[in-house]
Amino acid sequence: MIRIANGQGFWGDWREAPIRQVEGGPIDYLTLDYLAEVTMSIMQKQKRRDPRLGYAKDFVPLMERLLPQCVDRQIRVISNAGGVNPSACAEAVIDVARKLGLKGVKIGIVAGDDILDRLDALIDAGHELRDLDTGRPLSAIREHVQSANVYFGAAPIVDALRRGAQIVITGRCTDTGLTLAPMIFEFGWRDDDWDKLAAGTVAGHIVECGAQCTGGNCQADWQSIPDLANIGFPIVEAEEDGSFIITKHEGTGGRVSPATIKEQLLYEIGDPRQYITPECIADFTTIQLEEVGENRVRVFGVKGRPATPFYKVSISYFAGYKAVGTMVYSWPDALAKAQAADRIVRRRLADLGLEFDEMLTEYLAVNACHGPLAPDPPSDIAEVQLRIGVRSTDWAAVDRFTREIAPLILTGPPTATGFAGGRPRVEEIIAYWPALLPKSEAEPSIEIVES
Repeated sequence: MIRIANGQGFWGDWREAPIRQVEGGPIDYLTLDYLAEVTMSIMQKQKRRDPRLGYAKDFVPLMERLLPQCVDRQIRVISNAGGVNPSACAEAVIDVARKLGLKGVKIGIVAGDDILDRLDALIDAGHELRDLDTGRPLSAIREHVQSANVYFGAAPIVDALRRGAQIVITGRCTDTGLTLAPMIFEFGWRDDDWDKLAAGTVAGHIVECGAQCTGGNCQADWQSIPDLANIGFPIVEAEEDGSFIITKHEGTGGRVSPATIKEQLLYEIGDPRQYITPECIADFTTIQLEEVGENRVRVFGVKGRPATPFYKVSISYFAGYKAVGTMVYSWPDALAKAQAADRIVRRRLADLGLEFDEMLTEYLAVNACHGPLAPDPPSDIAEVQLRIGVRSTDWAAVDRFTREIAPLILTGPPTATGFAGGRPRVEEIIAYWPALLPKSEAEPSIEIVES
């Protein structure tokens, strides 16, 4: 049995969680997930400004805190903190290891996922990289592309582990691959062990969002979930046969139950019979859950099928500009005042001849979450926040919109407040373009460096 602990579900997650995973009890692996689709474009911009950047900088001071304990207890760390510059990330961690006097720490670097510079050649070779949602070819927005990364799976991570890496730093890879890789490495699973690979994939999916499977962001009896301020992050106790137990360290808050696991299983999936990864296709309808103790849920029975011949490609591109303005109105007639303010702004923009691709108005405390399904609010509602957003490819139009919110203070309905932050900012819109690429067209590279 091996213990794989997840210490982070996204870049910006609770900073103390990885520390507590290492210090709270025995683990063999610590996985840290930093990447989301839009994160790649942010990192690509950073790298363009400075070739030494383009990775999750938070990872480096975290390693400074954890590395001595990980070395002493032989805990391996696997993370996609490398972003679009895993080599620079590894160099920064090597510097930390040397600063701490830790010699012989091996870091595996997984790269090759960044295909931004290859897009034109791929298109010329007949790979249209069509949007999986719309069917449009990438050529339609090629000039606006900001990042393009192949989702590698567990295989290159396994290769790095086999070469002796104690820390593996990747670029874009599947979230599930971070957890699946140690299972393949430790148990020697074959490339065609479809059921076992599917089981490891399910394990990775359950823990990929950190505490979201241990009671965080959980609807099931959420008010009774204990001590969320001290929530425990998930640990996979994996067996060679593919079965595993989801648990957390003793003495931590949160809850592991079939209900918390089920909520996470439904996260970001389409057809539950076909959860597609580079290693296999997992059938989520075959998953069996069994509560085997307090905060211990056994997962078994998972079935898998052969992998597809494609990698998924995550592409981000510039899609215009946006701005959002807010104003708060208080009782009496809070909603009526906010609605009147909305009409005023729209009228003034129309009088200026400005048009937008979209203009959206929401009333927080009334319909911001449920939209048209929201019930009518009470007539004596204490306060309502008006939120108006616009988007357009015309920067000037969006910028002009940002100057129409503040005038409401003295030229609109009474009791306006909540504008201390200044006028809204114009921001770029980064859109997501998912595509497929034959696996033959992308090859991961693995390098081992040592402190």
